[in-house]
Amino acid sequence: MNSILGLAVGVCGLAFLGYCVYFDNKRRKDPNFKKKLRERRKAARETEDAAIRNKIPPLKDNEALQKFFLEEVHLGEVMLAQGDFTNGVEHLANAVVVCSQPQQLLNVLSNTLPPQVFQLLIQQIAITGRQRPQSSFGPQILGLAEEDVE
Repeated sequence: MNSILGLAVGVCGLAFLGYCVYFDNKRRKDPNFKKKLRERRKAARETEDAAIRNKIPPLKDNEALQKFFLEEVHLGEVMLAQGDFTNGVEHLANAVVVCSQPQQLLNVLSNTLPPQVFQLLIQQIAITGRQRPQSSFGPQILGLAEEDVE
């Protein structure tokens, strides 16, 4: 009984290994593999960027902007408190982008956040600001963000 079970496991393992080798060989010989992979990654990135753009409400709807701003600040604070710096910074950057007075908010955040987290925030603001150019985000903030990144 043990020998049959061992033989079955060995055959399954060998079949799986053969499957891996076959498809790896097929992938390596495909001249368009890297091109297809780049296209897939670019499409995924564009989908993600579109999701961010669609998430931010229209700038003319003050009530929706205020609600969005408060939600993003709250989510950012909660995630930073949990130690999830990447997502927390992303939410705070969204809040800064829609804020009517981003410079004052940045001053408050620079005093309350650790320097490394604030650097991440500045970098994310530059990215988010480029994705949403019609925001209340002025060129002076983008200039600040680009200078601080270096």
